[in-house]
Amino acid sequence: MSDQGRDSPSIARVEEDARRRGLAIAPVRLAEGTRTAEDAARACGCGLDQIVKSIIFREQAGGRHVLFLTAGGNRVDPEKAARLAGAPLAKADAAGVRAHTGFAIGGVAPLGHLNPIDTWLDPRLLDFATVWAAAGTPHHVFEVAPAKLAAAVGATVADFVA
Repeated sequence: MSDQGRDSPSIARVEEDARRRGLAIAPVRLAEGTRTAEDAARACGCGLDQIVKSIIFREQAGGRHVLFLTAGGNRVDPEKAARLAGAPLAKADAAGVRAHTGFAIGGVAPLGHLNPIDTWLDPRLLDFATVWAAAGTPHHVFEVAPAKLAAAVGATVADFVA
């Protein structure tokens, strides 16, 4: 891991938003990238469930996007997610994710989005002292206490996994 490549506008947006929310983060570059949770866990030297996956859905009948932060080994159950969101959901496409969050799929951070987003957090993440989340690019992550992350982003802790 290194801190190279931190001149990215996406990373700067994540760092600034984290500061505003009272989180001290230090994004690091992973040479292997973070496109999958398995890749990220290997590169970070942590367990799979210590990787925070940012899964974005959109309302089927509108443009509202919602975010589910889940442990790396878990999968979001679309029906449970829809109940929490209060509307039928569809997986957001790459263009919608980028337009709403400002990030490409594979690098969606839990904060620093271009637009406000309702967020839920997988309780499994709270089993760890720290977890690793994308920092705005597919090659950058940051380590954070999951309870602090949940509080900073206003996430609702709820069961939405399969």
